[in-house]
Amino acid sequence: MTDTATPATTRKPDPASAEFGTVMCDWMTTARTVGGRFAYSGSPAPYGDLAISPSAHVLHYGSAVFEGLKAHRQQDGSVAVFRLADHVDRLERSAAGLCLPPPDPGMLTQMINDAVAANAPEVPDPPGSLYIRPTLIGTDANIGAASAPSREALLYVVCSPVGDYFRGGLKPLTLLLETSLRRTVSQFGMIKCGANYAMALAPTRAVMAADEAIDQILFATAEDITETGASNFFLVDDEQVVTRHLDESFLHGVTRDSVIRIARHLGYEVQERSVHPDELIDWSERGEAFLSGTAAVVAPVGTIISAAGPLHFGAGEPGRNTLRLRQALVDVQTGAAPDLFGWRTPARPRSTTP
Repeated sequence: MTDTATPATTRKPDPASAEFGTVMCDWMTTARTVGGRFAYSGSPAPYGDLAISPSAHVLHYGSAVFEGLKAHRQQDGSVAVFRLADHVDRLERSAAGLCLPPPDPGMLTQMINDAVAANAPEVPDPPGSLYIRPTLIGTDANIGAASAPSREALLYVVCSPVGDYFRGGLKPLTLLLETSLRRTVSQFGMIKCGANYAMALAPTRAVMAADEAIDQILFATAEDITETGASNFFLVDDEQVVTRHLDESFLHGVTRDSVIRIARHLGYEVQERSVHPDELIDWSERGEAFLSGTAAVVAPVGTIISAAGPLHFGAGEPGRNTLRLRQALVDVQTGAAPDLFGWRTPARPRSTTP
């Protein structure tokens, strides 16, 4: 990492107008293993490049997992991390899935808190937020370790101030229904790692290149809708919310769980079950569809292109139930509503600050 004592002072782009995730905060936290055990210094350091061996396990055998979560400026000016414990828990599961040395949950929690507290001045006001990226990579210097896990690892947390994911307003998305290609494989479905996302990258780019109106692919392998390349899928009307039941074939989204719990609190009947593509015809005539994820929170779907033709949801505008669920979630994240579920963790600076 860089040896500078203070971060760079170059003027940064406005997060509200910059591409999502491209503006980085001044401070980060890191911990490396020594003999397989992590050692964290207990304080942030200036954001900078990392030093790893060209023969590091991660560069050759993909031993990398990560998380994506957010911190939000609250109505009283403080900063709170949303569902911190759940993201820490998921990174622990991902590490186990790729046989990486597991970081202590308390240490990882502290590293995230320290990074957020150090970068608190850069947290935008709503609808902006602070995107947080904890990352764990295998660092064993051994290009012959194709069949062996990395015994050593590097854990780091970087942050990015981001604006509203939907610049220019909340616009319904267009999805292409894909029934033959798999979204991912069962070994990686529940693991938040690069290989999971890479599997959907090439087909998504090919589809978008062929038709610029398409935003994402909705995977429905074996006539069972799961998710897009990076988001969970929902159907909703005035009474019920429907989404695919959890299994090992796709990522268990924290935002997905948040939407489900808020929907139940608001009185919706929630069904977690298999969703056949044929159901979309009926739902397009009477209901709404949306995606959920950390970056976009809740994203309305306006059109799903299937083999039978395009299915249009609503009249080109986000549906009222989609907007209701989105606003209820945003209100909890930003402190505009009571934290009934205990999801907000205040970012508190330690006694020694950078």
